[in-house]
Amino acid sequence: MEGSRMWDRRKVPGANIAKAVWADLDRLPKHDLDVEDPNPTIHPERNPLQAEHHSPEEVEAIAAHLKKSLEGVVVDLFSRAKKAAVAAGNTDADVTEPLKVRWVEAYFPFTSPSWELEVFWQGDWLEILGCGVTKQDLLINAGVPDQLGWAFGVGLERVAMLLYSIPDIRLFWSEDPRFLTQFSDMGNIKTFVPFSRHPACYKDVSFWLRSSSSSADGGLKAKAQEFHENDVMEIVRDIGGDVVEDVKLIDQFTHPTTGRKSLCYRINYRSLRWTLTNEKINDLHKKVGEKLVENLGVELR
Repeated sequence: MEGSRMWDRRKVPGANIAKAVWADLDRLPKHDLDVEDPNPTIHPERNPLQAEHHSPEEVEAIAAHLKKSLEGVVVDLFSRAKKAAVAAGNTDADVTEPLKVRWVEAYFPFTSPSWELEVFWQGDWLEILGCGVTKQDLLINAGVPDQLGWAFGVGLERVAMLLYSIPDIRLFWSEDPRFLTQFSDMGNIKTFVPFSRHPACYKDVSFWLRSSSSSADGGLKAKAQEFHENDVMEIVRDIGGDVVEDVKLIDQFTHPTTGRKSLCYRINYRSLRWTLTNEKINDLHKKVGEKLVENLGVELR
């Protein structure tokens, strides 16, 4: 699901976008959500301003409106889920404890600055949406150069995974009645009951990122300041397909002498239909490492 909110310079008194946005923000519903937001709105390298199109004052106002609006969506959604779960007799800590969210700097091709919103759920921080200040070039190319604002995208499967405690996104494509019949009651949010009995097969992959001073050809995406975890996830999914249950960063450190950064990811291979063998998974895992080197220019450890 995607959405956006725009303001038009021609329709705002004095073309004062920042003032108009702050006035709109004051009309948004208030909430008491526990929010972590430690980073500045604008960072020249990590989260740059579109300086040729926007002023810092405009972006500060738009970012505040964006965050308060999407926080309100999360509050409403999870409040409804909590009421439904409690009514169904679910008293787990994930339901009864206060909701916590945090904003994390991110990169998306159509927004800048950009953020991800994460929710603390079942002892871990999970991303539920990405958003940011809309790239002005898109609006210029669309024939509305006087408009500016923010946009977001949210994966509905991820929200359902959080609300129903569904551990594996692959289940949403399942036709197994053991899955489908668990969610037949409209509005009744209850904890998913796992039914796969096949064991997990864990494999780790560790690699060095290129240093920021590296001038070698290729592998530019693997420089520390340009590397994005989504690149790793995409490669793992492309090669492992539906036998990959999840991928987690389990260790990272920076070498005190060289300054190079090392990352270690743990991949959980598990099939919903049969028991995986080490022989088969070792072959897949080797291809993952080779593709990481080829596409990202990392150095395997």
